[in-house]
Amino acid sequence: MTDATARPSYEQAREELAEVVRQLEAGAATLEESLALWERGEKLATICQEWLDGAKAKLDASRPPADAADSD
Repeated sequence: MTDATARPSYEQAREELAEVVRQLEAGAATLEESLALWERGEKLATICQEWLDGAKAKLDASRPPADAADSD
C-alpha cells in the first residue's frame, strides 16, 4: 500500500494478518513488539470481517426475498 491511510484489499489484509500470526507464533519478538503485532492483527482481522460483511450484504441484497421465491 502506498498511501498509509488507504484501506487494504481483503487479500492484502488477509496476507498481512497471516504474516502477523507467523511472527507471533515464532515467539522471537519482544513483549513490546508482540503487543504491536497483536494490535495490528486485531485491526487487520476487523478489516477482513468488514470486507466479508460487505460482500454478504451485497449478496443478500441481490437475492429476491424468501417469500417472493416461495410464491413461484
